[in-house]
Amino acid sequence: MSNGAKIRTCCGCRKAEGKAGLIRIVRTPEGDVILDRTGKANGRGAYVHADAACLAKAERSKALDRSLKCAVPETIYREIEKELADNGC
Repeated sequence: MSNGAKIRTCCGCRKAEGKAGLIRIVRTPEGDVILDRTGKANGRGAYVHADAACLAKAERSKALDRSLKCAVPETIYREIEKELADNGC
């Protein structure tokens, strides 16, 4: 991807990929953790593939917690799971 595309790393599987194949989770400046569907929300971001296995691994290992430097609420994981199920992933 030498065309200047931004590369991000999945917190679940640790594989690097362009932003398009990843879901962004953000800790806002106010300290809230949100699912960033736009990819442009202000705050510290972490990424996970749109894949149930990657999400499960990230949850088990607490990788999102470490990346965001805060505890990620279980509701965020459930929200991502629901979105993945709705999209057939």
